[in-house]
Amino acid sequence: MPARILLAKPGLDVHDRGIRVIARACREAGMEVVYLGAGLMSVADCIAVAVEEDVDLVGLSIMTGDAAKICAEALAQLESLDAAEVPLFVGGVVRKEHLADLKEMGVAAVFTAGASLAEITGAIQELAVAGKE
Repeated sequence: MPARILLAKPGLDVHDRGIRVIARACREAGMEVVYLGAGLMSVADCIAVAVEEDVDLVGLSIMTGDAAKICAEALAQLESLDAAEVPLFVGGVVRKEHLADLKEMGVAAVFTAGASLAEITGAIQELAVAGKE
């Protein structure tokens, strides 16, 4: 069964080129992608859809530099909806000094500028497999 992932851009950020490329690469790698697009969805709304859609992973694109705040909220929402086992990964603009903090808080993977599509899709598939074990 292919990995089922949700990709979203919470908040007001409408820079969606990167996440659209990731969505396409994931589909081409055989994953089932629920893409919420860019727009006005809150973190809580994104996580609610993830739980409704019963996804294996949640991926958020963050271009605002607020990765720690957004990830903390997403992880808290997953926990509040009894879905804490669903791994969260993020990509976009993430300050290097925040990488360790994100991992420590429970973010499964962080993809920054320069990560290849093969690296990203491979890591996502590994996370999906690990989550199903």
